[in-house]
Amino acid sequence: MAGPVELMLADLKEKYDAQAASPAFSRLYDVEAFGHMFAVLHKRLNKHFEAVNGRAQTTRHYWADNSRDFIALIEELNQDLHALKRAGVEVVLADGYQRALELCEPWLSHSGGSAVPDDFERIEIIKHEPIFSQPDTTVTLENRQLPITLKLVGTGSYAHVHSYVDPDYGITFAVKKAKRDMGDRDLERFKQEFAVMKRLSFPYVVEVYQYDETRNEYRMEFCDETLRGYIKKRNNKLPFSTRKRIALQFLYGINYIHSEELLHRDISLQNVLVKVYESGAVQVKLSDFGLVKDMTSEFTRTQTEMRGTIIDPMLENFKDYNVLNEMYSVGLVLSYIFTGRESLMSSTDEVSRIVKMCASHDVSQRYQTALDLIADVERLEATPVAAPA
Repeated sequence: MAGPVELMLADLKEKYDAQAASPAFSRLYDVEAFGHMFAVLHKRLNKHFEAVNGRAQTTRHYWADNSRDFIALIEELNQDLHALKRAGVEVVLADGYQRALELCEPWLSHSGGSAVPDDFERIEIIKHEPIFSQPDTTVTLENRQLPITLKLVGTGSYAHVHSYVDPDYGITFAVKKAKRDMGDRDLERFKQEFAVMKRLSFPYVVEVYQYDETRNEYRMEFCDETLRGYIKKRNNKLPFSTRKRIALQFLYGINYIHSEELLHRDISLQNVLVKVYESGAVQVKLSDFGLVKDMTSEFTRTQTEMRGTIIDPMLENFKDYNVLNEMYSVGLVLSYIFTGRESLMSSTDEVSRIVKMCASHDVSQRYQTALDLIADVERLEATPVAAPA
């Protein structure tokens, strides 16, 4: 059976094989193991760089849709190059392009378009030479059938989660196992959870890799802590700037799944995970899609009983769950991120106003979209809030 790293690389290749490049870029990478992936990314980067150069000479305003696409591209590029590095494939991006991305990222906005800075430096477009290079174009993947020790890291109503270290590469992965006494309907939902997550690809959503039909389990990305645990242990030391970054990563993930016509329906402090890096940097990951509502599927429309960790008091029927109901649980999570308390904020500062708007008992007064909410959180400045618990 293929190992986790091999599966990860296969998924990456499959994702980019589904995207078109062009002969002008493909010819630059025809000898590279990941040539098509590099050609696709090169083409997309050039499209944005050329457009930004043009807007810098005219209106100095980069369109809203293009800004969001550019932000997503930068996140995708960083994530996928990091995945290759984890698999032992070192990829280097041309210095000029790396610098251009670092200069563009701070002024790109998720909403309302982006103002191109007055001191913007025109980006030198590279068309006739590769921008990606590999010091070594080969990677050796071993498939040793060694016994692997599993460690229980979490349990829920329907599944257990274990972690293990891949023996070839020393990378930690997780395995989510359905409980043996799970009923047919819940087992179908468990499989649907995997299928939904498998088609998602975003930095702030947990990645899944392979489903084992014989054992009713699947492998997935390992995260170090729950959001609750991460903040609880560090609450008195977390500055406002860190809380805001965590909040925005969480909201970017919510906006992404909503854009995919999905509603999570079980947003909670346990179902938002955190990857913690040696540098202290963190990355938020949405997980546990067992109650996900696919607005294009009949399966999720038939269930009417109330389920989930945080239930909107204004929701009368689970079948009618919509974006406005999701905002209630989003508001409680935001409140915890900024205060460390598991209750709605009640003060009069701007963060409290945002949280109260998410959870308003007048549902029509809640944020209509995650993008509206993101816009308000992005504008937050470091102002005093209630002291952490």
